[in-house]
Amino acid sequence: MLSDKSTVCPINLLDISSQKRGAKAAIVNAGKRLPMLSVMDSVKEKLIIPVLIGDEIEIKKNAEELKFDISDFEIINEPIENNTAKIAAKLAGNGHVNIIVKGHIHTDILMKEVLLRKYNLIGKKRLSHIWHMTLDKDDKPLIITDGALNVNPNVKTKMHILKNVVDFCHRINIAKPKISILSATEEVLDSMQSSIDAKEICELAKKENLNADIFGPLAFDNSVSKKSAEIKGIQNIVAGDADVLLVPNVETGNALVKMMIYFMGACAAGVVIGGKVPVVITSRSDDATARLASIAAAVVALD
Repeated sequence: MLSDKSTVCPINLLDISSQKRGAKAAIVNAGKRLPMLSVMDSVKEKLIIPVLIGDEIEIKKNAEELKFDISDFEIINEPIENNTAKIAAKLAGNGHVNIIVKGHIHTDILMKEVLLRKYNLIGKKRLSHIWHMTLDKDDKPLIITDGALNVNPNVKTKMHILKNVVDFCHRINIAKPKISILSATEEVLDSMQSSIDAKEICELAKKENLNADIFGPLAFDNSVSKKSAEIKGIQNIVAGDADVLLVPNVETGNALVKMMIYFMGACAAGVVIGGKVPVVITSRSDDATARLASIAAAVVALD
């Protein structure tokens, strides 16, 4: 059942990110092959100017093996893995870099530093994570949020997630995104908190006049299949044609994304948005194509 389809980087992200080429990006603990390969690909696309943080010997060794000329790029020698996150957060805080890219380091260690107030990387908005999911190079994206950062968000946090994803959609030229507030039902049930939250989110979004079509609760099938929505008599512009799935918790989002990757060969471009700088927190097992797409998504998210 696992897919053997090769991951393909979506053209839309590369095209849009090309308009903001040359962003300085801190590569956190860069001295491994996959992070260096994604940096090399991003440099070839002229998306970023990397600042390579990590063990200088390992960085140069991997670059040499990849035949990647890094002589023009800044290297900050830090052989202790966990210390590289502190350096990256400080560089972003003082404006030396515009993007933070996770290399070979645990996500919680990196994000712990990013969230520290002393670096001034967090404003009034709450950080959230988006997955820009595509199957083919010309595919229409399905965006899933939040499947990596906010574990069990309440309505207030979900409103931050909603506003962040609306802003991202506008940046990728989805003028009025269709957003499904996901649950396991299309009805509001007292026994299902996600359905109650969905109703409240829709009411709040309407009051705030967000530039998006927002509807819920909707189950997954009613969100992506017009046939399913029609059979169930759901009449709404979002039903069956959602651009975005706002999931009830991190487990739901994580499972949806991983199923699309492993069963469908989807390209998952993931980035944390809502702060001073976008943060790329791909899995350490992600391939170079997904990492390139994630860096492109981060460039798109730049102010």
